Amino acid sequence: MYDRILVPTDGSDCANAAVDHAADLASKYDAEVHILYVVDVRVSGQGQWALDTEAVYEAGQEHGQAVVEQVAEQLESKAVAVKPVVKTGVPGREIREYVDEGACDLVVMGTHGRTGLDRYLLGSVAERIVRTSDVPVLTVRSDE
Repeated sequence: MYDRILVPTDGSDCANAAVDHAADLASKYDAEVHILYVVDVRVSGQGQWALDTEAVYEAGQEHGQAVVEQVAEQLESKAVAVKPVVKTGVPGREIREYVDEGACDLVVMGTHGRTGLDRYLLGSVAERIVRTSDVPVLTVRSDE
């Protein structure tokens, strides 16, 4: 039923809860899990608040690599095939594009369960993926 499962992660407890679900599904269906970390390009700021963009991206890449490697080790210890990936861009867009690029047939991702003003101000990557994905999306809400 599932051959390639995509798990977008930011290293949060919420994302880690999704990893556990993906591991169970991957074991059941003998699927490969693609772990995707997206370095968000929207964090550099402007004017006097501008950050050293290159330094921010490098730090993001390093952090992303550490996150996907940690998740990969966790999954490999459960005998799950893993493909760790770090990309740079806008998270929602990169996740949707990677579904096609990686030929993934399921997305498993955490959601913070924000409501009201927090949801309006911060947005929800999970919500955008659920609304726009061409493949099934399993959202996992953590107990944080």
